[in-house]
Amino acid sequence: MARGRLSLVRRPDCGLCEEMLAELTRLGRTRELPPVDLVDVDSDPVLLRRHGLEVPVLLLDGSVVCRHRLDRPELERLLGPVSGSARFPADTP
Repeated sequence: MARGRLSLVRRPDCGLCEEMLAELTRLGRTRELPPVDLVDVDSDPVLLRRHGLEVPVLLLDGSVVCRHRLDRPELERLLGPVSGSARFPADTP
């Protein structure tokens, strides 16, 4: 079973952000993912300062997994072996 929590830090009208969300959705059809929170980078001054020019950013339990493009091998490595059924998304845009 996947553990932890994923956060996709993004902004509206961001093509790369939509692409990463679509890739996560596809991955979620083949393996179980932790819940995914969609976070608007512009909604929080700390997030904006930390990630404002780097969106999208995928976080697992607050730690950066990848920026700009989904690094599927790295995410799968961090999540560990596949087990159970796939479900996604926990949240929808």
